[in-house]
Amino acid sequence: MKKIKVIIVDDERLSREELKNTLKGYEDFVLIGEAENADAAKSLIETEIPDLLFLDIQMPEKSGFDLLESLDHVPAVLFITAYDQYAVQAFEVNALDYLMKPIREERFAKAITKIRDSIHQKSSLNNVATKDRKIFIKDGEKRFFIQLDEIYLIESLENYTRLFFQGKKALQRRSLRQWEEMLDENIFFRINRTEIINIEYIQEVKQITGGRLVVKLKTGELLEVSNRQSVKFKNLNKI
Repeated sequence: MKKIKVIIVDDERLSREELKNTLKGYEDFVLIGEAENADAAKSLIETEIPDLLFLDIQMPEKSGFDLLESLDHVPAVLFITAYDQYAVQAFEVNALDYLMKPIREERFAKAITKIRDSIHQKSSLNNVATKDRKIFIKDGEKRFFIQLDEIYLIESLENYTRLFFQGKKALQRRSLRQWEEMLDENIFFRINRTEIINIEYIQEVKQITGGRLVVKLKTGELLEVSNRQSVKFKNLNKI
């Protein structure tokens, strides 16, 4: 059975020890690291690339949600919380599951079974292809786990960007350049100075005066491609 790499993120040492001891009963779950705050966890996650996070939500300075928002790619998450209101938020962002402190062994076993099935199923279907990777975003009080290929348009708004996905919009602090660096260039294309599109959402491409292109997305948007990017788009055989 495939080993599932785990990182525990919790500011309480005793909680981390409790989780480590409980995990010893599940040989396919391998603990590869632990962190007591969001900053340390971010470095550890980016270095070790775990399959699963056991993540405390309420931590000093930065919460578990803040940590997820800072990651370019988010692994599977099982939230650990002592507060019921965070459990509700966990399900609003489609977490695999959540556990209330103190953790009951029976409840832990059920969560582990659910997580194991989910991770193995995704691994067998697509081997975690780039476009299937998830990110965590929040816009005000709204929070979302979304797959990268669910994003169909990103537009620049001064120091922010707006994402369009699943009929929704969310404002983010990432720049368009940062998005461009993290996204798969085989799926996402920057059409002009202020917009990136998901080419899998293109419904129609038309050429206008001067050789420039206009693309129509399946979601209805009509977007103009700059002169330079129109040439690049044609050379890449996108049309």
